[in-house]
Amino acid sequence: MLDDVIKAYNEAVLDTDRALALQIVADAVAQGISPEDIVFKVVIPGLDLMVKAISEGFDTNLAQHFMTSQIAADVSERMLVLFKTPPEIVGQVIIGTAAGDLHTLGKRIVIGCLKAQMIEVTDLGVNVSAEKFVNEAVARKAQVIGVSAMMVHTARSENGALKVRQLLKERGLEHKIKLVVGGAPFRYDPELYKMVGADAWAENGVSALKVIMDCIKGVKA
Repeated sequence: MLDDVIKAYNEAVLDTDRALALQIVADAVAQGISPEDIVFKVVIPGLDLMVKAISEGFDTNLAQHFMTSQIAADVSERMLVLFKTPPEIVGQVIIGTAAGDLHTLGKRIVIGCLKAQMIEVTDLGVNVSAEKFVNEAVARKAQVIGVSAMMVHTARSENGALKVRQLLKERGLEHKIKLVVGGAPFRYDPELYKMVGADAWAENGVSALKVIMDCIKGVKA
């Protein structure tokens, strides 16, 4: 039965059919499959398949990637409240788009992927000040701040990641909170992340998951 659910769910996700994917999950729970199995044996492996397909250049596109991450996050959130024992949260991440930047798509993909992997994400939205990034990270005991920038001038801005790094240094938080950046300007110039003081950068939503998880582990080690 579980194999049938996995197959049907993956097909719905590849077709970017959110309603069908949610219905498949609801029917599976009604038929006795545990919420835990839905998350750990259906949703997360399904997300891993999409990540693998994109990273290896298979015939998948941004729309499929985006929908997979959003469905995974949605289903996971619905199932978590039904768990017999609350799952352990892997880490805390603060994410947002840099000051002066209003783009959201890349950030939303990353958030979906993170939530499906039991990482708690606080989305600060767009046009976020450096002070807000750092203050929220401290308040929520986050291990990572993720700053997205889709324009060169916001990526390089003194009010963006550069200012976040400055504040972390001034407050003695550099060993407690890692700074990760992402967006088109960093793909065009792979060394740019160093220039803005980030610890790491992610080329896309696929790589962002691994980069951020590695940073979380590094802080906790």
